[in-house]
Amino acid sequence: MAEMELKSVRKAYGRVEVLRDIDLTIGDGEFVVLVGPSGCGKSTLLRMIAGLEPITGGEFSIGGRCMNDVAPRDRDIAMVFQSYALYPHMSVERNMGFSMEIRREPTARRKGPVAEAAKTLGLDRLLDRFPKALSGGQRQRVAMGRAIVRDPKAFLFDEPLSNLDAALRVEMRLEIARLHQRLGSTMVYVTHDQVEAMTLADRIVVLNAGDIQQVGTPLDLYERPENLFVAQFIGSPNMNVMDAAPGQGGLILGSGAVLAGPEDARHVGIRPEHIEIVEGGGDVTAEAQVVERLGSDTNIYTEVKDIGPLLVRVSGNIALSPGDKVHLRFPPGKVHFFDAGGRAIRAARDKVQ
Repeated sequence: MAEMELKSVRKAYGRVEVLRDIDLTIGDGEFVVLVGPSGCGKSTLLRMIAGLEPITGGEFSIGGRCMNDVAPRDRDIAMVFQSYALYPHMSVERNMGFSMEIRREPTARRKGPVAEAAKTLGLDRLLDRFPKALSGGQRQRVAMGRAIVRDPKAFLFDEPLSNLDAALRVEMRLEIARLHQRLGSTMVYVTHDQVEAMTLADRIVVLNAGDIQQVGTPLDLYERPENLFVAQFIGSPNMNVMDAAPGQGGLILGSGAVLAGPEDARHVGIRPEHIEIVEGGGDVTAEAQVVERLGSDTNIYTEVKDIGPLLVRVSGNIALSPGDKVHLRFPPGKVHFFDAGGRAIRAARDKVQ
């Protein structure tokens, strides 16, 4: 069993609190991704799980056993870092089996697990090569293979794809997803890239300034963010947010447009891909300023008088140029409402869906 449980876990460096009252349960075999901006505490939390950072307060357990004072080597956890940390003078085979070598396992016993891991990761033809003869993606596979050979209860990944180019990131993301499907092991993954989080995770933990903002499935966080921070952090491009005030007939936006919504809403959010371009009428009129044609989609950066910039994403191409006027409609079921403190007002949105 590799179920992990954190109860009121804290981390402080002197008077500086980095993490506060973290309560989280990670199920056996679950893939959980920790996301958040730089400095939010996600890597620190991962290092505490690994035993590389002491816990200031609270309790961390694996399979019901308290791990607060257990040494990293005794936690039966393998970690894959942003840096590949391969030994340049060792072959791929020896790098992958080095954990067994330092345990003085016989060479014959090491070959089986290394060969199996290499086959899983497509490295079986590269076992005699040295790290300098490998691409970045291949080196990262070797680092993952080294972790697999240990046959741990759980895998921890600390931004393992940050050093790769865009194409390799996609390739390695698929490799990690397939690896989880094959092994069924508990995995905890840290990234600042929300695309990685949305595509890999069973559940996402969103952190900000040392606090958990929301925990849920990728679609939960996308469709039902609990606050403004999560709403704007999850989703690419970011959610558009407009100020609102109560008025006759509903909520008044800066342009004077009226939207149906709760009286206590002070912010209205809508994702770029949910805004509709209509022939006439609509909720607001905007001026296109920049048009980005991406092939499959088009991003239109617009400006709305007395509201400010709004980003619109449409599928495919659209005959639009900078300076053109467009009428925008906000479908009621796609609008998010937030109170003055940034907390989501869900009842109002659910009512119109």
